[in-house]
Amino acid sequence: MMPGIKVTGHHLAGALALVFAGMAQGAELTPEDEQFLRKQIIEQSKQLDALKRQMAETDAKLLEMQRILNKEKLRTTRATGTTPPQGGTSPSFDLAQAPQAQPKNQPEPVGQPDERVRPQQIAQIFEQPGVLTPRGKFMLEPGLQYGYSSSNRISLVGYTIIPALLIGLIDVKEVKRNTFTPSLTARWGITNRLELEAKLPYVYRYDSVISRPLNLGAARDEVFNSTGSGIGDFEMTGRYQLNDGGVDSPYYIASMRFKSRTGKDPFEVETDTLAPGRISNELQRELPTGSGFYTLQPGLTVLYPSDPAVFFGGISYQYNMKRSGVSMNTTNGPVAIGEVEPGGVFGFNFGMGLALNDRSSFSIGYDHASVGVTKINGTTALNSVRTELGTLLLGYSHRVNKTTSLNVSVGAGVTRDTPDIQLSVRLPMTF
Repeated sequence: MMPGIKVTGHHLAGALALVFAGMAQGAELTPEDEQFLRKQIIEQSKQLDALKRQMAETDAKLLEMQRILNKEKLRTTRATGTTPPQGGTSPSFDLAQAPQAQPKNQPEPVGQPDERVRPQQIAQIFEQPGVLTPRGKFMLEPGLQYGYSSSNRISLVGYTIIPALLIGLIDVKEVKRNTFTPSLTARWGITNRLELEAKLPYVYRYDSVISRPLNLGAARDEVFNSTGSGIGDFEMTGRYQLNDGGVDSPYYIASMRFKSRTGKDPFEVETDTLAPGRISNELQRELPTGSGFYTLQPGLTVLYPSDPAVFFGGISYQYNMKRSGVSMNTTNGPVAIGEVEPGGVFGFNFGMGLALNDRSSFSIGYDHASVGVTKINGTTALNSVRTELGTLLLGYSHRVNKTTSLNVSVGAGVTRDTPDIQLSVRLPMTF
């Protein structure tokens, strides 16, 4: 019986008894009895309506309490056993995490954590994770990335007298590039909405250039090999969750990434310039390990849990700061270039993660970057055009134990300028 409602059922029972008694005696109700009966029925109808309203209010309060409890479980358990995401920025993906479906007709444990509602571990496939590190937690993520690309390049050095007739050097090159990038990433949960990340990569590159200068009458191809290794560009990223989110409600996570110039840049390494009797025209003897420019990259990641899948996506813009007084190190001495301003990079990505069981998950996604033209001394550099980079990615995640996960992803380039294949392995550990 609901509190605050006075039930007067005995009055109704007395009125019904009076009715039945009159019917049994074959007598009609007196006007006084009829008026009393109607009054009792009206009062009981009001009491029933009040009970219905109070039951509806109680049900609404119970639903609200259940919603708050579910949100609290998501808040306190998110990022458990993750690599965020983020790529990426995870946002962390891990790219994303979502609550697991509850078996029907199963009793809910009270007063103790329920392992069945642990967030799913969605395989991280982008650089920026999405789901944030919980407050007070520290995450260490060793990783290794391998990339391979091959392309054909034709260098024309000379001048044209008539169409299709070139006077000078025609240098045909086939470039094969291998890049290994081991890295160590650390994340710290400042609050449940804010985390900081630091990443230090080590880069090893190996290029093979197969070249034959046709106009010099070379009888066979010649190979020019070059390598480069060393510390890459150190990065720092901050991520902030803008809203509460929850089941069937998206999470919005803003990020800001800063990249330094700790790696050896393309202007520092020695470049083999055109010289008589050599085919290695403008080839780098040592490969750079950094980009040579400071970078700021704001971004926004969206995670949408929809049991049993998690949908994720994001947009970003990479601003590369220009440099002045740049000179190139060549075999013929330093060559002054002046002011160099790389083009900005607009990027977006999207994908879906699906839990296979309580320990494993699978992700698929697409990442795209549009690189603007480079300007030298205020004018567009020779042969600089906007470049489109598209990559199709597949990922798998397995929770080794409560604090450690293994994430593996593979990417295939879908545009000519994108590396042919990218393979990444990450081992996030939470402390």
